[in-house]
Amino acid sequence: MSKLDEKVGKYLQVVKEKDVELDMDLLRKVTRACGPSIYNRDSETIAASQPGEMETIKRNYLVKKLGLSEGPKLDEGIDAVIEKYGRSDRQKFRAVIYYMLCKHFGREEVYKT
Repeated sequence: MSKLDEKVGKYLQVVKEKDVELDMDLLRKVTRACGPSIYNRDSETIAASQPGEMETIKRNYLVKKLGLSEGPKLDEGIDAVIEKYGRSDRQKFRAVIYYMLCKHFGREEVYKT
């Protein structure tokens, strides 16, 4: 089993725990797109309580990667995903948050190529 497969398996369990609709192919593609950050303990997770990190996710993932327009809907979407993931959950995995954001905004086609 490759290291990527191990990470996908780990994130799969989290997606199931959070009762999020599962698209295994999309989860794998989102995880792969995170690149080496998933192999670093610090960058594998996000700090949802830090406004700077949420702004970076909005700017670099939602706007640049998913092609969404800047606006209050992005903040609302991030807030909804963090709420569903669980604000008190200390380990919020980047790949799972990105997957949930992609599903929330209906932008799966970004990963279909």
